[in-house]
Amino acid sequence: MTWFAIALLSAFLSAFAAITQKKVLIKLEALEFSFLLSLVNLIFSIPLFFFIDYGTINSFNLTILLIKSVIGVGAFFCVMLALKNLEISNALPLLALTPGFIAVFAFILLGESLQSIEVVGLILLMSGIFILESGNGKKFLLPLTIFIKSKYHRFVILALLLFTASSILDKLLLIKLNLSPISLTAFQHIYFAIMFSIIYFFFRKKTKPLPQMVNKNNLGWIALISVLTIGYRYTQVVAIGLASVALVLAVKRTSVFWATIIGGKLFSDKDLLKRSIAAILILIGAILILRD
Repeated sequence: MTWFAIALLSAFLSAFAAITQKKVLIKLEALEFSFLLSLVNLIFSIPLFFFIDYGTINSFNLTILLIKSVIGVGAFFCVMLALKNLEISNALPLLALTPGFIAVFAFILLGESLQSIEVVGLILLMSGIFILESGNGKKFLLPLTIFIKSKYHRFVILALLLFTASSILDKLLLIKLNLSPISLTAFQHIYFAIMFSIIYFFFRKKTKPLPQMVNKNNLGWIALISVLTIGYRYTQVVAIGLASVALVLAVKRTSVFWATIIGGKLFSDKDLLKRSIAAILILIGAILILRD
């Protein structure tokens, strides 16, 4: 069960990355934070370039990776906007809906069949959403209207759509185009740093001057987040090398539960018990869909 321990470690690292992101986002804007984190991630990724098989790198897979990175930048920024403006126990469980989105889009666009266990998983996902967003339970349509009225909930939905596209391109790059996980991670961090730098400096008049953002406290937290991020990505890759992707991702999804419980407690979120139950339902639904 070595793979299970490593996958669980990945889940814990991912959960604490989300919690520390929320802490930093209290003081920094989402764009400022994303820009600084992309630079620190790139610095910490430099050693990866010494382990790349450059014979597998070509202009085509780097172009596909560029497209994937554009999508990834959009998804990450949407998540940071939601995480900054919503309570952590409200935003994170919604991000576990990615398997449901993939299953539904595969059914609609690719004609793939939905097995009965996947339908049960989708029902649990929808039930979890209803509990999460239903307020005091008296307004039956509130979970539907909140996604229409709240722009930050719409950012979560957009992030889920972008993550779905990104997952498909991940599979294409790793399986069809023979790009290794190390190569993908290293070059993606180059793309992320370049794109967030362009976006930041284009909108810099609307943000704090760079010297005000770069202080010892902010850089310390961002460095920790970067280490946690690279750590959970690496341990996930190692676990996938020891077991099936579905098993590893199922364990990895428990990060949503840990972040909801621990983060919700730390930041004094309201209705934490109800949101924890919703997170469990969403998590079980995601695992059922990911079981294969």
